[in-house]
Amino acid sequence: MAVKEFVSIYLGADQPGVATLVLSRPPTNAATRQMYREIAAAAAELSRRDDVAAVILFGGHEIFSAGDDMPALRALTAEEAETWARVRHQAVEAVAAIPKPTVAAITGYALGAGLTLALAADWRVSGDNAKFGATEILTGLIPDGAAITWLTRTLGPSRAKDLVYSGRFFGAEEALRLGLIDDMVAPDEVYDAAATWAGRFVEGPAHALAAAKAGIGDVFDASREERLAAQRRRYLEVFARSAGRDGG
Repeated sequence: MAVKEFVSIYLGADQPGVATLVLSRPPTNAATRQMYREIAAAAAELSRRDDVAAVILFGGHEIFSAGDDMPALRALTAEEAETWARVRHQAVEAVAAIPKPTVAAITGYALGAGLTLALAADWRVSGDNAKFGATEILTGLIPDGAAITWLTRTLGPSRAKDLVYSGRFFGAEEALRLGLIDDMVAPDEVYDAAATWAGRFVEGPAHALAAAKAGIGDVFDASREERLAAQRRRYLEVFARSAGRDGG
């Protein structure tokens, strides 16, 4: 287990190939610049590791994340706030870029930037008592570009506007209906449900899974011409590898 101040990586012997990226900044996992830097570094490490086939993003059994540490954020100058926004964006994008199946195991609350971080995972499971919210506007701020992008991708413009404009809290049942989460279980079953989902891919074709994930991402991130060219390239790379024609 590689340990940093606020983030750790756990690879359990009971489920080889499944790594857990654990957020640990009690009591609410409210994120700071340092925590975002650690998330980005951990995501980069998980991306490189050959012994990791799938990743669980977990805030512990009490709370996923309440978002930004608002007292710390409010104390910053405009220049420092720009750095905060940049490292927050880098952390979210680093999680999204992990070239392996990823699942957010959500307990307690996923609010503001914590919700955005969960949306960067491929799949999300929460406890039936979890609470969600794009809550930035309640503090006089707005979600950053990454947050708005992920919310709009997932919900469409109208529903994203409802959540962003109101900043309202909502429960797991509504999150499931909206498509913000993919499964809802009893609170004490959240991690196990995430581990079961992640475990499906341990014996999967890693190269093909990475290519499929990148291809789905291209639907949102590239022009039509770029997307089609990239899809063709990835298809041929996977075909060559599966047929043993790449020399590897």
